[in-house]
Amino acid sequence: MSSDSLYILKFQPILKEKIWGGSKLNNLLGKKPKGSFIGESWEISDVEGDCSIVVNGEFEGKTLKELLTSYQHKLIGKKNFDRFGAKFPLLIKFIDAKQDLSVQLHPGDEIARKKHNSLGKTEMWYITQADKDANIIIGFNQEVGPELYEKHVANKTIKDILHYESVAEGDTFFVYSGLIHAIGKGVLLAEIQQTSDITYRVYDWDRKDSEGNYRELHQQDALEAIDFSDNSDYKVQYNLERNQVTNLVECPHFITNLVAVDEEVSLSHKKLDSFVIYMCVEGKAEIIHGEQKVNVTYGETILVPASIQGVKAISAGAKLLQVYI
Repeated sequence: MSSDSLYILKFQPILKEKIWGGSKLNNLLGKKPKGSFIGESWEISDVEGDCSIVVNGEFEGKTLKELLTSYQHKLIGKKNFDRFGAKFPLLIKFIDAKQDLSVQLHPGDEIARKKHNSLGKTEMWYITQADKDANIIIGFNQEVGPELYEKHVANKTIKDILHYESVAEGDTFFVYSGLIHAIGKGVLLAEIQQTSDITYRVYDWDRKDSEGNYRELHQQDALEAIDFSDNSDYKVQYNLERNQVTNLVECPHFITNLVAVDEEVSLSHKKLDSFVIYMCVEGKAEIIHGEQKVNVTYGETILVPASIQGVKAISAGAKLLQVYI
């Protein structure tokens, strides 16, 4: 096949049952779960054992890994293929927290490579819906060092030194590796992260799973990876301009923009040398490339290969997260 045969791709969501999951992925985003407590929808994944499968066009039934192996830089861009090889570098999710997630953190690239032969996990959150009084935990509420931290972990009073942040739709947070955090109950969000499934749990609210067991904690790993620096600029400040590209997060691992569309908008990818992901986080839009027209509604995600130089988005009122490297 020639590179011209690459087109805008849609994938089958990979739904994950979680002890803290709920029903919003079904009720609000139209996912079709088989369980009762669906906490995550993996929209685009190249995690081993959980590789996304195409559901549209001539590649229907093929995996993301198969396409990446065949098309290489034409799918993800030359600089990305040189850097990551045949490994898709991002994991894209929607997360529904009916209950609080564990207090946790993730290792950076160096620790993850050494301990797990994996990328680290830097991520970002865009809140798509939040119940009244919903919040997240992010960082500490005071200056904390190893000694104070270990004392509170041992006493199971870690929640006393954590920073709670109220959230609403549109709030955006940059969760860098080493930053202690937890998604609170009542929060539905889009998550963009490095391709890594490594989490160090610090505290899990003393709850048991369906078999009566406590989930594993990772205190020593967490202590080695935690960032104690007083860095409170994790909430992203932005001014949204309609029918323009508004930058949210720019880091070595990904760039995420927000595009609010209420007419026809041309989105050029010519200078990016990267795949581009669009997550619909409000409303619905039609994405057009040549003869191909793809509809995306709230909760849907598409992947535009690097060989496609741009798309048009048409909507009477939609918000799209635009993600690339």
